[in-house]
Amino acid sequence: MRMRSHGLVTAAAVALAAVLTTGAAPAPAPAAPAVGTAFTLPGSKVYPEGIASDPRTGTVYVGSYADGTVYRARPGARTAEVFLPSGTDGRRTANGLHVDARGRLWVTDSTAGVSVYDTRTGARLARFDTDAAVPHFVNDLVVTPDGTAYLTDSVRAVIYRVTPGQLRAGSGPLTVAYDLSGHVTPPPPGKLTLNGITADRDGRYLLTVDMTAGELHRVDLRTGALSRVALTGGDLKAADGLQLSPSGTLRAAHNVTNTLTRWQLTEDGTRARLTRTLTDPSLQIPTTLAHVPGRTLVVRSQFDKMGLLGPTTGTPTTFSVASVQGW
Repeated sequence: MRMRSHGLVTAAAVALAAVLTTGAAPAPAPAAPAVGTAFTLPGSKVYPEGIASDPRTGTVYVGSYADGTVYRARPGARTAEVFLPSGTDGRRTANGLHVDARGRLWVTDSTAGVSVYDTRTGARLARFDTDAAVPHFVNDLVVTPDGTAYLTDSVRAVIYRVTPGQLRAGSGPLTVAYDLSGHVTPPPPGKLTLNGITADRDGRYLLTVDMTAGELHRVDLRTGALSRVALTGGDLKAADGLQLSPSGTLRAAHNVTNTLTRWQLTEDGTRARLTRTLTDPSLQIPTTLAHVPGRTLVVRSQFDKMGLLGPTTGTPTTFSVASVQGW
């Protein structure tokens, strides 16, 4: 008994010494993220691209790049339903999606512009079109706290803007707010530049990724100044969708590498440090993500099966949205 007691005292003394030396007990290593399926998408040629979560209701919307269908998954649903059918308002693709603070669903069409819908009725509330005579590829969007929407163009390397006043008017042309074409690294012929876009919670700045160069660009919404975010620990090559949390954690989906990354931003958004990386073939070419309470939802595009990323690699499996716990 004395020997056992002595051993316990010694072990306790060692543990106490470790706490006193380091100031705290060693933090446990974070659990490895678990990749599962949140819900499936009906159809054999969906090839989803965009996603948006309505924080008021928990409903998730997903857009099809192949035909412009927008799907809706209510909380707890294992299979999404069609919310806006293919061809609605002449839309041929559904890339970027965003639900704003008033519950309106924004949907970009790479070939035309952006439309805004009532999430209760599906009625179109507004539409803004690009100039058909100018090459363009409207990709992703974000809506800042003041109700202004910003959209990236992956061909022109510009950011469009739709103000609350324009939204109330209901229609009009998509106008350029920021031109980054002379600021980004010139891409090889045929390659895209700006893709995902996000904003800080106070609406001070935008962040947009150059998926070809792997660079992150910052737009100061107060001064209009353009700058490049200093990245430490990695880059953002093949990065598609972005999401910035209020804590300053930036999440990115890298499509062709089947990778998710997490970055910690400085308070002013001028620097970012890579903190975690997850690479998993079951992500099936992730194009974007939405961080919701307890998990991150990731769009499995399967674009390699569509031939968008080179030769077609095979037949697509069931289309779905992944659920990544611990991410």
